[in-house]
Amino acid sequence: MTDMMSGVENTEDSKPKSETGLGGLDEQLVAQLESRAKAGGLALTGEGGVLAQLTKRLLESALEGEITDHLGYDKHDPAGRGTGNSRNGTRSKTVLTDVGPVEIDVPRDRDASFEPKIVAKRQKRLGGVDEMVISLAAKGLTTGEISAHLAEVYGAEVSRQSISTITDKVVEGMVEWQNRPLDPVYPVIFIDAIHVKIRDGKVANRPIYVALAVTCEGRRDILGLWAGDGGEGAKYWLHVLTELKNRGVADVLMVVCDGLTGLADAITAVWSQAITQTCIVHLLRNSFRYAGRQHWDAIAKALKPVYTAATEAAARERFAEFVQEWGARYPAIVRLWENAWAEFVPFLAFDPEIRRVICSTNAIESVNARIRRAVKTRGHFPNEQAALKCVYMAIMSLDPTGAGRKRWTMRWKPALNAFEIAFDGRLAAGRK
Repeated sequence: MTDMMSGVENTEDSKPKSETGLGGLDEQLVAQLESRAKAGGLALTGEGGVLAQLTKRLLESALEGEITDHLGYDKHDPAGRGTGNSRNGTRSKTVLTDVGPVEIDVPRDRDASFEPKIVAKRQKRLGGVDEMVISLAAKGLTTGEISAHLAEVYGAEVSRQSISTITDKVVEGMVEWQNRPLDPVYPVIFIDAIHVKIRDGKVANRPIYVALAVTCEGRRDILGLWAGDGGEGAKYWLHVLTELKNRGVADVLMVVCDGLTGLADAITAVWSQAITQTCIVHLLRNSFRYAGRQHWDAIAKALKPVYTAATEAAARERFAEFVQEWGARYPAIVRLWENAWAEFVPFLAFDPEIRRVICSTNAIESVNARIRRAVKTRGHFPNEQAALKCVYMAIMSLDPTGAGRKRWTMRWKPALNAFEIAFDGRLAAGRK
């Protein structure tokens, strides 16, 4: 590596600044490194590869600079004589980096007072590795799968316990995120629950409650996650909604939810002016549970005129037609819609822009799908903290490029204008 680096270290000084690219790296330097690596038959990545050797050199140079600052004189400088402390050789240490395991020589001093910063004592991984492990965990990989991936790709042995310790770092951030202050007004909050298996004496299904809001600017904001005890859902939702109010949410225009009994009363108890709207996607999905698979397409076609009707009166007429066609075969579907009617019809009174985002865009479903992928591979969790950690990492990894956020905001602009008019300026009051 020393031979490879010789002759190219001062390239930057001999070049015009305009020829420097790649985020500040000298392109000629990179080209020379590449050509020398090919000539020497060196691999780019992996143990002993060019990147590993370059990382070793950079880390050791930085450590040498740190001990120079600590001692107050350069290596072999006569000024160090009689200072009471001096260099005392090196010790070998292997650290896991983004390019694989790298063995470095860490300098020591005679009185053992040197505390390196770039690679601290007992540190076995550089920060980028921790971020990589957390990213893999957020994508749903188990600790065993992450360990196998690091061994296969980087040749690094990282135990499952070490991986679990790394991912535990997100818990502190999760607690802070869960208790952050919220906006005073939201146009819409979507609430739903995902069931996961948690081992608490015995494995049982437990709900993870999710609240997703649309802000006054049209951004998506997940307000929090809560692990329920499996008891009465509406009662627990009252606890969740009360917590949101205590965190600053004074008003919500519309809450979109499933048709859980008692949930509308819980919403009204917290935000008296909020409209409770049954999620159309949930209502359709629950309808299919009572029907044979061969009839799903026909039932969906028959119900579409109901939830796309121009008025509530027209919706009742279309529903009567559905009852006449399917009521004898599937009376449970009829009863489901009749029980949900009061919370189903509110959105029919609003402009098409509001209907479109409430009815045809199930805002929370993409989040739920991401959560389900993350928890599916785990089978079950040892406790609710582990389940919440997994779900939190999954939602934090949503839309890493920001492209989805831009599409989301553009999609909601017409609806927000309609909300502003339909709700007599309550959104504008929330921005003050």
